[in-house]
Amino acid sequence: MYYLYNFLAVMLLIFFVLPYFIWRYFREKGFPRRFRQSMGFIRDDEIAAVAHQNCIWIHGASVGEIVATSPLVKEIRKAMPDAKILVSAVTTGGYNMAHQIIPEADAIIYFPLDMPFVSESFVKRIMPRIFMPVETELWPNFLRAIKRRRIPVMMVNGRISDKSVKSYRYLYGILDDMMGSVTRFCMQSSIDAEYIEHLGAEKRRIYITGNTKFDQTYAEVTPEDLKTYKEELGLYDDYPVIVAGSTHPTEEEKLFEAFTEVQKEFPRARLLIAPRKPGRTHEITRLAERFGLTVGLRSVLRDEKGQRPRYPVILIDTIGELGRIYAVGDVVFVGGSLINHGGHNVLEPAAHAKPIIVGPSMSNFKDSFSLLSKVGACVQIRDTKELTAMFLTILRDDALRKKMGDASIQVIRENRGAAVRTIGYLKELLRLTATESMVNTHYKISTRNINDEVSPRMRPGDAVTQYLIQLSHGEDNNVVDWLVLSLLRVLSVLYEVGVRLKLSCYNHHLLPTTKLDCCVISIGNITVGGTGKTPTAQKVALMIRDMGYRVVILNRGYRSHWQEKIGVVSDGKKIYMTAYEAGDEAFLMAKQLPGIPVVIGKERAITGQYAVDKFKAEVIILDDGYQHWQLHRDLDVVLVDTLNMFGNGSILPRGTLREPLKNLSRADLFLLTKCDQSSPISRATLCDQLHRYKPNAPIVESIHKPCAFIEIADWYKNDGSKALPLEALKGQEVMVFSAIGNPSSFEQTMAGEGLQIAEAIRYPDHHDYGMVEMQYIMERAISKRVTALVTTGKDAVKIPTEFIYLHREVPLYVLDMEIQITSGEEAFVKTITTAIEKENKRQ
Repeated sequence: MYYLYNFLAVMLLIFFVLPYFIWRYFREKGFPRRFRQSMGFIRDDEIAAVAHQNCIWIHGASVGEIVATSPLVKEIRKAMPDAKILVSAVTTGGYNMAHQIIPEADAIIYFPLDMPFVSESFVKRIMPRIFMPVETELWPNFLRAIKRRRIPVMMVNGRISDKSVKSYRYLYGILDDMMGSVTRFCMQSSIDAEYIEHLGAEKRRIYITGNTKFDQTYAEVTPEDLKTYKEELGLYDDYPVIVAGSTHPTEEEKLFEAFTEVQKEFPRARLLIAPRKPGRTHEITRLAERFGLTVGLRSVLRDEKGQRPRYPVILIDTIGELGRIYAVGDVVFVGGSLINHGGHNVLEPAAHAKPIIVGPSMSNFKDSFSLLSKVGACVQIRDTKELTAMFLTILRDDALRKKMGDASIQVIRENRGAAVRTIGYLKELLRLTATESMVNTHYKISTRNINDEVSPRMRPGDAVTQYLIQLSHGEDNNVVDWLVLSLLRVLSVLYEVGVRLKLSCYNHHLLPTTKLDCCVISIGNITVGGTGKTPTAQKVALMIRDMGYRVVILNRGYRSHWQEKIGVVSDGKKIYMTAYEAGDEAFLMAKQLPGIPVVIGKERAITGQYAVDKFKAEVIILDDGYQHWQLHRDLDVVLVDTLNMFGNGSILPRGTLREPLKNLSRADLFLLTKCDQSSPISRATLCDQLHRYKPNAPIVESIHKPCAFIEIADWYKNDGSKALPLEALKGQEVMVFSAIGNPSSFEQTMAGEGLQIAEAIRYPDHHDYGMVEMQYIMERAISKRVTALVTTGKDAVKIPTEFIYLHREVPLYVLDMEIQITSGEEAFVKTITTAIEKENKRQ
């Protein structure tokens, strides 16, 4: 669906938006800035105050949304005075209004067009702490870019119209993604809450906060201000003054008809019209002349000196003043309601204690209209005849006019507080997502062969792998990158078709599945790398061994140099292979699991049978076996990295998914890893998602618990007697390097233990280190004068022996870690035990 959406968006951009923007570029003052920023060409100085400053980004489309934004920004500034605040708008009116009424913002910009490359660029350059769209400002590509970077989204002052409910349905799968991208929905009313739930938002994410427009103060008018407005508009002591705000085509004609009738009874009557689109000045002026009415322009009257001329009709052709100009009216008509548009904001005139008239169409502001109409502050008419009659009824009766005005201001006073409630939810959300915001960007990250560091170059295959990983995670920078991404998307479709076809063949027994005479437990995942499969397989193997069962680990031997079908890395007593021969994961398990055989081979039906025959295996653990359908499993344990979850949600090679997410339905047990590095909210969302695919599968939470630092020479000899406690390096400057699936998780663990990371060097997963590379790393460490080098056990097994026992100026430590279950351990043990016992009964 995204392909179709983006294709249509690009066509719309080329054939409609760009020509229209170019036309306005040369005709409209200030439009070049909007054109440039909307297309993604924003200057560094325009976002310097907020870029990578953990800013709070609030976005409102036009003037109305910016009005709702103003109270929020004021409350944020009170509650979090040091927070950086970015405000964005789509329209020129909204942008200008933001500059007028939100001086507290650190930066104000135009929102980018919803194109993938534009959205990605904006988000990557700003990296906000949280994104807060106002009302219904949800854009698919932008939300996707936000979601990829795990930035929480909180809809504020949420409002869903009847029209929006119907139109959003046509987005199908994109709508699900959009609803899933929003962490919290703070809605104006219970009706809006029901609508957003109907569109797919989870009920537990929805909060009713009220309408922040009740809290707006920008339109407050002092007696001095009111006097100035009357002088500038040439009103003086004229009565009555009718203000018609946010009018649309055809509504002005009805207003002029009603106004000419009012003039018959009130010769000094004045009509102020503020069209929704100020560019309609000439159209409305010509229409007024047909009724014999002369028109004055607000922009001209404001700049005149002395006593202003008296015009029966004054056109408000300025932007951002309507909220204050309502104060001069004796009665107010709010437009967009005599046509099928849904009306406009009735709270602005209510804040000035004005009687309000609207037409039959008020679906967009149903809640605030309902409040005002119930107390008699706002009356609804159907046509020109009723409009005329209502004008005259209110203008003839001073007591009625005052009663309606008093009721208006009372509703405003009783419903204030939405901004305070919203900021309360914001602070709570920031606290709950604080773990994920602690991504350490203060240290230098060197990605081998991608940056311009002077050092030995990686082999071409590793360089290509690293480049594709960066692209799949949104690190694209130019047109070439996007062309590559387009090709990868095509290949992803072909890959997915192949996966579905192959799995279907196994499900329908068109391809054979081998059943071994023992219990087979798979430890795997649905993404490529970085979830913690190897330490989990070790933990499960030790647990089963301690139960008294003979257990063997089968590893495919990824990046090994063993050419035979079967390779015995360890028989549980002796290690027969080097890390070069066996691959880093298999060698590491053999080294750390004495008493447990480790066998490698691509065809695990063959290596499994060998384990049964040779080692009398009662339980076999498949390390990374979720996609190994050739071998029957008694239990499928699926790991999910809560720090990275499902990558960018795309299938290989465009993303990191090995198969579609719906295939999680094969899992028997979910193990969430690195839960200490993710927020409770993201984990709850993840659990909901997993339960949709497999409702009855237990979900267990775990962490990668650091235990100690062991100097690499001692680590190789399995000598833990000289291990340093974690506190030993606390506060010290260190340099870290790794070649693992999720290096940021390892780095975050180091920072979480209080180490000061001077630089982090990242290699592609499973990268083999050479002596020259290790000397380069050591020279970098010496030049930075760090206390120590730190790496992982998976990396340590690939470091050349001659380097390990070489005299080093900077010590090299291996971080000793283990998987620790933090929630659901009973279910974890029971599920595994049940699977083993069930298989034993069969035999």
